[in-house]
Amino acid sequence: MDRKGPGLLLRDILRDQVAQIDAVAQIITQTAPDIVLLQKLDYDGDLLALQALRDRLARGGPYYEHLFALRPNIGMPTGLDMDGDGRRGDERDAQGFGAFSGQSGMALLSRHPIDTARVRDFTALLWRDLPGAILPTHEDGTPFPSEMAQAVQRLSYTGHWVVPVMMPSGPLQIMAFHASPPVFDGPEDANGRRNHDEIRFWQHYIGGAFGPPPTQRFVVMGDANLDPADSDGRRGAIRELLADPRLQDPKPARADPIPPAAGKTGDPGLHTVYWDDPGPGGMRVSYILPSRDMTVIDAGIHWPPEGTEGGEIAATASHHRLVWVDLALP
Repeated sequence: MDRKGPGLLLRDILRDQVAQIDAVAQIITQTAPDIVLLQKLDYDGDLLALQALRDRLARGGPYYEHLFALRPNIGMPTGLDMDGDGRRGDERDAQGFGAFSGQSGMALLSRHPIDTARVRDFTALLWRDLPGAILPTHEDGTPFPSEMAQAVQRLSYTGHWVVPVMMPSGPLQIMAFHASPPVFDGPEDANGRRNHDEIRFWQHYIGGAFGPPPTQRFVVMGDANLDPADSDGRRGAIRELLADPRLQDPKPARADPIPPAAGKTGDPGLHTVYWDDPGPGGMRVSYILPSRDMTVIDAGIHWPPEGTEGGEIAATASHHRLVWVDLALP
């Protein structure tokens, strides 16, 4: 739900004639999550587009009284050459690749109150300030694309948030992010390295590197843009996060079993996205990873079979599919 210019998403929602928005609304209405994190949804300072979407969802589905979104790094200008091509002002020279500030952000919708006063936002964290950051270099070992660029380069492609949602039994910490695609770069592997470190951030955070660590009731969720088996990126990052003993992987899966694709080693039932040819096909890139103190009741991927009405609706909504987890809170 991102567009090519500011205000266009709000226009499309209010027009009420866009099949893709209708498809998104039908999926959320059908699954009716208590808390939903939306990715690649354009941000505006007054959350007008998000409010309009909330009202669209409420026609036949849940009403999300509580909304949360922050300005993403995507499209945020730097005034510097951030991709090393010798030019400034291109989409690749923003903090995150994008045509305008606010494009392709994240948004949280909740039936339960959000404690905005206690939100922790790490979107402005500099990449070089992450412990053990694997920053890119030129062949001669100097910083890529420049020391000046690395002095302002943020870690988050989109953002890293810790958002307390006030459940009836107490707060649940939602740790939301959307990492860089680990491709579309050169031999310096800037995007692959950034993606790796964006994922690694959560282990540092849970370990207490950025203040008191969370001790209970938290969920890491978002688009890591990395498959543990078949990605071109540095797969060790997502493998380590999935294996972290403080987290559990519910392994949400499709209801319909499908055969593995040629050349793929991962379980196709766990795929959360399918990119058409000449894309990489199916991959697992979206995750919901609860802390160990919560009980997983059920989990899945909303992926109706192709050729059905539901399958057409899901394909119209996005290449990605909605991932869900039901939790019993201690």
